[in-house]
Amino acid sequence: MKRSLQEFMITILTILVNAFDTEQLLSSMEKLRKGQAVDIPNYDFKSYKNNVFPPRRVNPSDVIILEGILIFHDPRVRDLMNMKIFVDADADVRLARRIKRDTVEKGRDIATVLDQYSKFVKPAFEDFILPTKKYADIIIPRGGDNHVAIDLIVQHIHTKLGQHDLCKIYPNLYVIQSTFQIRGMHTLIRDSKTTKHDFIFYSDRLIRLVVEHGLGHLPFTEKQVVTPTGSVYSGVDFCKRLCGVSVIRSGESMENALRACCKGIKIGKILIHREGDNGQQLIYEKLPSDISERHVLLLDPILGTGNSAVQAIRLLISKGVPESNIIFLNLISAPQGVNVVCKKFPRIKIVTSEIDNGLNDEFRVVPGMGEFGDRYFGTDDE
Repeated sequence: MKRSLQEFMITILTILVNAFDTEQLLSSMEKLRKGQAVDIPNYDFKSYKNNVFPPRRVNPSDVIILEGILIFHDPRVRDLMNMKIFVDADADVRLARRIKRDTVEKGRDIATVLDQYSKFVKPAFEDFILPTKKYADIIIPRGGDNHVAIDLIVQHIHTKLGQHDLCKIYPNLYVIQSTFQIRGMHTLIRDSKTTKHDFIFYSDRLIRLVVEHGLGHLPFTEKQVVTPTGSVYSGVDFCKRLCGVSVIRSGESMENALRACCKGIKIGKILIHREGDNGQQLIYEKLPSDISERHVLLLDPILGTGNSAVQAIRLLISKGVPESNIIFLNLISAPQGVNVVCKKFPRIKIVTSEIDNGLNDEFRVVPGMGEFGDRYFGTDDE
């Protein structure tokens, strides 16, 4: 019985997929991600062999570009990608490129190229390659001629490269972009010789920046207003269902900045025992009765081990607050605390002004800024 063209094309696709050494691709990608160099075979289109030319050494890099016509076919390969791009070139452009490549590089005549294209290449593209377009995060029409789209992608990659490594791992972690002003304020509040007055002043400035940045992650609704000139301005309306929750007592240092940004905001309190129980014992809580209907800004200037934060977040969730409605605001974070919180609660947002090196043997953040609450409220040993 004669097979249909569709059945024939499915057979061809199966042969092609089996011909791809996907396991070697996955292995090579995993090595590159771990910072190891790999040797990539050079395929010879004339002899259809991999061993004609010596392999090409590819060194690890911060950005790895993986390209191929069926690259989105295998879900394991797709899962490796941070950004999936489908380059949607015009059919005439694709044909012109194929004619040029096959006649120059493969020594084929135009009639053979056109016959192969109409019978196999075009149907295979429409049946098997074009459907993978649905997996793409970005679709670029006009291919390499679309300079605007390419510039946006390059800008996005530059932004990612400028982020802390943890931000590349956890998309729910946000570190305020560092400036000389922010670095200067961090220098002052971290200096053990800074006076109490200056410590409070510059801490308040940093806290205000963190709060403002955190508010920027709240949902909004579009709103139009009429200006004094009689013109219409299309803007947004702030989220109204909002409250703060401070982790006593360091978190109370962040309340004034929150009140200054959100007039009349309700603020709840949580007290967690931090010593002897590794931050696991809840001592006291007083929260708004309708907190489950609000977005919550959780306030604690230092994220160290993450144990206290986990306890506070668990309490909020037990009160009916959706995990995605919690934004955790702090001044400095230790990588250990970020890992703990983000892994346990991947849908909350963490907003911080700086990520420190880590924790010392006493589980204190280093370089850190000492006991923040004692320095802020003047109860440190002078």
